[in-house]
Amino acid sequence: MSFPPRLRDGYRAFRSGRLSMEQSRYRDLAEQGQAPETMIVGCCDSRVAPEVIFDAGPGELFVVRNVANLVPPYSPDSNYHGVSAAVEYAVKVLRVRNIVVLGHARCGGIQAFADNAPGGDFIGRWISLVAPAAKDIEPREQAPGNYLTRLEQASLVRSIINLLTFPYVRTACERDELALHGAYFNVASGELEVLDAASGRFLGVTKA
Repeated sequence: MSFPPRLRDGYRAFRSGRLSMEQSRYRDLAEQGQAPETMIVGCCDSRVAPEVIFDAGPGELFVVRNVANLVPPYSPDSNYHGVSAAVEYAVKVLRVRNIVVLGHARCGGIQAFADNAPGGDFIGRWISLVAPAAKDIEPREQAPGNYLTRLEQASLVRSIINLLTFPYVRTACERDELALHGAYFNVASGELEVLDAASGRFLGVTKA
């Protein structure tokens, strides 16, 4: 099968446009390596691209994406841990100053958990990480209004809590070398809300 035409055409547009304008930056990044200040833990959802939302250029963000933007608790063992490996690299090697967990509205992974959808070979076990967050909010039966939004945001908060189970993350935070943040993107409106640590509420960036 041929390479997807949309990607081929997109690369050609990139090469004649953005690459030509930022060629020196790419050369510097190639020679000096990356030094992003911020790591983003985002969702695989094609509608929620961190580099687009934050208008970031090459080398600015260290991004790991997974189903439902989840961070599992620290659990070093013989299994494979893609997200944990990315966190370890970001904090211990790149020494990022910020980690942002970026959640979003209408998340398919959160919806699947809420609806008890069949899990397949891997998804079911992965989204079981949402279970502690579900216990943090009122059950859907008791408070059906905006349940999915509340669960999406509670899961985001739980991922931040899980980040603090990583010893080097916790130590860096205690030394004020690292800050953890939560952000929530509304796909329909394009609005971004950030988690206010003091109140536990999500506040709109454009309204702040």
